[in-house]
Amino acid sequence: GRERGGDVVGDITQKGYEKKRAKLLAPFLPHITSKYRPYAPGPSSSSGSRRNRSGGARDDRYRSDIHSEAVQAALAKHKEEKMALPMPTKRRSAFVQSPVENCTPPDTSSASEDEGSLRRQAALSAALAQSLQSPDYWINRSVQSSSTSSSASSTLSHGENKAQPAPPDVTSSTPERTPRADARVDLPPTPVPRGMPRGQSRLSMLDTTADGVPVNSRVSTKIQQLLNTLKRPKRPPLSEFFLDDSEEIVEVPQADPNTPRPEGRQIIPVKGEPLGVVSNWPPALQAALARWGATQAKSPALTTLDVTGKPLYTLTYGKLWSRSLKLAYTLLNKLGTKNEPVLKPGDRVALVYPNSDPAMFWVAFYGCLLAEVIPVPIEVPLSRQDAGSLQIGFLLGSCGVSLALTSEICLKGLPKTPQGEIMQFKGWPRMKWVVTDTKYLTKPSKDWQPHIPTANTDTAYIEYKASKEGTVMGVAVSKVALLTHCQALTQACNYCEGETLVNVLDCKKDMGLWHGVLTSVMNRIHTITVPYAVMKACPMSWVQRVHIHKARVALVKCRDLHWAMMAHRDQKDTNLSSIRMLIVADGANPWSVSSCDAFLNVFQSHGLKPEVICPCASSPEALTVAIRRPGARGTALPARAILSMGGLSHGVIRVNTEDKNSALTVQDVGHVMPGALMCIVKPDGPPQLCKTDEIGEIVLNSRAGGTMYYGLPGVTKNTFEVIPVNLAGAPIGEIPFTRTGLLGFVGPGSLVFVVGKNEGLLTVSGRRHNADDLVATALAVEPVKTVYRGRIAVFSVTVFYDERIVIVAEQRPDASEEDSFQWMSRVLQAIDSIHQVGLYCLALVPANTLPKTPLGGIHISETKQNFLEGNLHPCNILLCPHTCVTNLPKPRQKQPVGVGPASIMVGNLVAGKRMAQAAGRELGVVEEEGLVRKCLTPSVHQGVAVCTATCVQLHKRAEKITSALMERGGLNTGDNVVLLYPPGIDLIAAFYGCLYAGVIPVTVRPPHPQNLTATLPTVRMIIDVSKAACILTTQTLMRILRSREAAASVNIKTWPTIIDTDDLPRRRPPQLYKPPTAEMLAYLDFSVSTTGMLTGVKMSHAAVSTLCRSIKLQCELYSSRQIAICLDPYCGLGFVQWCLSSVYSGHQSILIPPMELEMSLPLWLSTLSQYKIRDTFCSYSVMELCTKGLGTQTDALKARGVNLSCVRSCVVIAEERPRLALTQSFSKLFKDLGLSPRAVSTAFGSRVNLAICLQGTAGPDPSTVYVDMKSLRHDRVRLVERGAPQSLSLMESGTILPGVRVIIVNPETRGPLGDSHLGEIWVNSPHSASGYYTIYGEESLQADHFNTRLSFGEPHTLWARTGYLGFVRRTELLGATGDRHDALFVVGQLDETLELRGLRYHPIDIETSVSRAHRSIAESAVFTWTNLLVVVAELAGSEQEALDLVPLVTNVVLEEHHLIVGVVVIVDPGVIPINSRGEKQRMHLRDSFLADQLDPIYVAYNM
Repeated sequence: GRERGGDVVGDITQKGYEKKRAKLLAPFLPHITSKYRPYAPGPSSSSGSRRNRSGGARDDRYRSDIHSEAVQAALAKHKEEKMALPMPTKRRSAFVQSPVENCTPPDTSSASEDEGSLRRQAALSAALAQSLQSPDYWINRSVQSSSTSSSASSTLSHGENKAQPAPPDVTSSTPERTPRADARVDLPPTPVPRGMPRGQSRLSMLDTTADGVPVNSRVSTKIQQLLNTLKRPKRPPLSEFFLDDSEEIVEVPQADPNTPRPEGRQIIPVKGEPLGVVSNWPPALQAALARWGATQAKSPALTTLDVTGKPLYTLTYGKLWSRSLKLAYTLLNKLGTKNEPVLKPGDRVALVYPNSDPAMFWVAFYGCLLAEVIPVPIEVPLSRQDAGSLQIGFLLGSCGVSLALTSEICLKGLPKTPQGEIMQFKGWPRMKWVVTDTKYLTKPSKDWQPHIPTANTDTAYIEYKASKEGTVMGVAVSKVALLTHCQALTQACNYCEGETLVNVLDCKKDMGLWHGVLTSVMNRIHTITVPYAVMKACPMSWVQRVHIHKARVALVKCRDLHWAMMAHRDQKDTNLSSIRMLIVADGANPWSVSSCDAFLNVFQSHGLKPEVICPCASSPEALTVAIRRPGARGTALPARAILSMGGLSHGVIRVNTEDKNSALTVQDVGHVMPGALMCIVKPDGPPQLCKTDEIGEIVLNSRAGGTMYYGLPGVTKNTFEVIPVNLAGAPIGEIPFTRTGLLGFVGPGSLVFVVGKNEGLLTVSGRRHNADDLVATALAVEPVKTVYRGRIAVFSVTVFYDERIVIVAEQRPDASEEDSFQWMSRVLQAIDSIHQVGLYCLALVPANTLPKTPLGGIHISETKQNFLEGNLHPCNILLCPHTCVTNLPKPRQKQPVGVGPASIMVGNLVAGKRMAQAAGRELGVVEEEGLVRKCLTPSVHQGVAVCTATCVQLHKRAEKITSALMERGGLNTGDNVVLLYPPGIDLIAAFYGCLYAGVIPVTVRPPHPQNLTATLPTVRMIIDVSKAACILTTQTLMRILRSREAAASVNIKTWPTIIDTDDLPRRRPPQLYKPPTAEMLAYLDFSVSTTGMLTGVKMSHAAVSTLCRSIKLQCELYSSRQIAICLDPYCGLGFVQWCLSSVYSGHQSILIPPMELEMSLPLWLSTLSQYKIRDTFCSYSVMELCTKGLGTQTDALKARGVNLSCVRSCVVIAEERPRLALTQSFSKLFKDLGLSPRAVSTAFGSRVNLAICLQGTAGPDPSTVYVDMKSLRHDRVRLVERGAPQSLSLMESGTILPGVRVIIVNPETRGPLGDSHLGEIWVNSPHSASGYYTIYGEESLQADHFNTRLSFGEPHTLWARTGYLGFVRRTELLGATGDRHDALFVVGQLDETLELRGLRYHPIDIETSVSRAHRSIAESAVFTWTNLLVVVAELAGSEQEALDLVPLVTNVVLEEHHLIVGVVVIVDPGVIPINSRGEKQRMHLRDSFLADQLDPIYVAYNM
């Protein structure tokens, strides 16, 4: 049941349960279909819709009917194309919805419950599809109707779209490579051999496509769909532009010649009306309060409401004055001692008061002004970890605040430590808390009077402001600015003494503070505050207050208009005719127009006059920028601007004519403030004046603005001291302007229009988009039953040299996967057609999980941070890198290579490059002695001495096995015999027994008794392919081979003769076989390559002898030596070390089977220490086990006396690029146990030659180089400094063995290459294998891989092709003989490389990046399918993190490898198959993925 189900609350994976259930329900399927009700929106009453609407600050302002129509029209266009986007596959119930406090739990009887488990059955999916019209419906159709099944995918790049050249199909299903695959058998993930997809003899399986994938596979149809989606032409066409690989990588999009450009004249600064001169204006704000406190003590200053919206109490001017006076006295005189006061005038003090308690805040604010300390109002911190409180800590630090004022109730609510002290909030300085309730204040003594000086330029208060990045800064407002601002507002709004004002805004900052706390006191206004909590409970409360108090002015946001309108029930008793000014604080938001209109529409019948609606624009730095003055009764309303979105994105004002879908209607925000001067300048770069038809940032010069960011002089200069310059770059005057952060223009009649904010600006490929506009478009996509209106965040992240747009929204708990996905794909299309910009990522998260600002909005910068760190935990995600990443470098076209000495001479040698070749030292003459005669002296240990054998014992045991073979087997000389043994002495004895009998041993890893289904088919396959005449094994294994469990996965009736060697005959064989020539076959070495190929190579007696001799020379293996071997003894160098080399060289070997380490991890290391071993051989899997398992236990090992200082060389035997990170961490971890940092080195072998490099004991240390990855993709080797960007560190694979020659060759042309090229490693050596063991004996293949000649240069030498890419470099190190040596660097296997965009990639490099992308990625693997890159990542964390990985994986691969990931598959740990050598089997993984056998947690198809 791992289809995408609805979000089911319950166990994280119900896999087993779902599978059982699907089985049980299968017979009853037809009856169940009736339960599925078509997804029609139920009859929802408006009260229901109100309950679910969460209170977000960005809620309603986007309700624009015009815009909704536009979006519907745009989507209708797309519908004609009907592109089926592949829906992501999600494992059932992978995402448990976080408990949602404020909404009803999902209705379990709805379809989502059974949907997932039953969706698989084809019958049902057809029935459902009719009712759902789901993307799946199109998927199924596309499969049935496509006669060519999914092979169409491979024609993607050839046939269809000639007009726009598609990238070459770089991984076509039949690689045009030298046909070297016949001898190999593709290892199937299931017991059915799938034949050899790379060779000719393909078995006709069921109904497979060209790729050997069953047609009905769900995955392949999805990928097919994805390819179809990607076939659409991208919008910004890639310009034809060739980049040499030395150039910078990014494709620079050429400017479109049709881009609109500004054509107007340069703007002239706009002047506000002069500030009037008022005769009795007070010298400071405190003076006004003193005056009213004395003369109008009974006059009401402030009325606050309780949560139900009823008045709680009223504070009179008398009370406000006396309490503020008490507080000022207390602050100055009662906090410290007389000689050491805690506060001095000019100190900063934090004001921590909840929104619901404005009276306490007013007293605190005026108390501070009277005490001449500087108030810094901040939000109440909710918890120690609160997203915002960390940033507030930065504000308090930059302002140097150490004292906080708060109320008793608020103090009680703050989080405490267990000792009852107030918690030290994260990032905050040490604070002293002072409670300001009246009972704790002291009445000033008779002779004390507050000092009220005339307003000057000292700071009066500090208002906080959060920047786009989330840092909170304090804007300082001087005493003069405070006074002037009050005067300007009084003049602009025409405030009169004694008026009533209803304030719905936060009184700590912004318009709520300027109008509702400061200007109101200046004019003795009665303010009625309606806190946020009241609005949430009763959205109509502010309208009722206006009606009851006959208020003249109301101060609101669009949200409040929207809520009141939604809650309105035609009450007869609502009358708004008293209002002379309805100030809309966020009227500068372009989407406020529709809220204002809709509100007027409803309330005009209740006396609301159209001309009283006054939008205004403000900014934390410049305070009020512009405000619309109320019009005279009956005058026409100002005209609106209908602008083209396309023009806006280029920063130009164009009246929208052509397409009404992409229009933006903007209302003016009135005229500039009295006494101010305004300009429009370019938002980025030097502050150059704009032209009249250009959008720019509004800058303001006024005595009534902020003066600086307190304590941050650097940032202050760029914002508060801007001097605009003209086109020539000359300053237009001396006076400094302040940047407001608002983007806009000046319209006719000097009216100011604002189209967006700087902080919501997303600049993508040189075009500017406004976050609010994108939110509006997303919300206009119907139905909005998927997400919450007010809970959408839009931001951009920088990926691959450009900004990419991300939208995150909260999903309603009752939205089905199907709905969500449909909504998401429609949002993509809408934004694409209206804004002409591609979305990079669209994510839905469970309700209530986005970080909130203190007032309930979304904390954008925190959301972005979570997104980038992988902490967002989405429940749905859609990435579209294919559409929006248009700056990738051009795909590389391969040049046809004319082969011939001349071209190569020009290419490499003239440039002074040397030919890339290297050789080991001379081998000397090989004495003619076979292995058979060497069995005399050494002894072999294993494990904790489970069993020991000297050579004589070994010889005797081998003889017994020989007689058993001759008696029971009925074998002929030269027959193949499979040896099936656990690692141990038996294996070695059986091997020599076969040699004595003249038959050819084939060692095979025994099947794993707990996992027969996976391991037995491989055994069966080797037995079949090697045409074995008999099997030698132990009794236990013999029983397993014939068991019932084995019968489940292979045919056990057709095994060849099985001989168990546990009880052997006592007789000696009559004679021992001696090979007539050294070229005769000694044994067969079978192994599965990482690409899933099974290959057997033939090793002759001559090759075996020279190989052993070569190793003996290189490693100085004398008979007195002791060597510990912790390797698997079945193939390659592991087998050679275990069975051959120890016998040949006559040293003592201690054999440690790697499986034993799983029982007792320290076994290998403690053996090394116990026997004082100097040389040891191991595999990467063993090293990884020790690093992961013992890394933390070095102290315990030390205490047990483990000492590794004896180890001189520890060689990792491998057939891959050295894993530098692993060897380095191993060396670092065990340095404490005395391991020398020089000890660890690696070896390199391949199928054609089991040992090419092996670090000797005497040679120089292996060298490490850093190569440029960009060049490597072009098959060039460019060495760079350590730590260079885009560099890759590679370690030499060990010294080349004696008798071995290596040359680097171009795999296509077979010509030798220079040392700055990456090419295939060819090897010439007496110990190369003599060919593949093939059943039909096809000589052509062997000639190709084993006896190949260069196309020119050295025509007579015969080389073997290793199939690995690498390069040779001369090292600067002095070798043992005193000269420099040639180091061989292995980069990767040729078969494994991915060719994408004409470049060559090595999977391991992409995987390294992927594994770094997020802490929860345990392991990853990549492969291609058609032209798509598929990334499979194992999730080590909780399944909630699964979808966090998708964008991070896509980002990192794009950034570091310039590739777009096509499919991201998230799976459980352990799903990626690893072979015995610890290498990933990527081709197996690919087969399992395409056959839909991975059971992924989530599959994301990137668009």
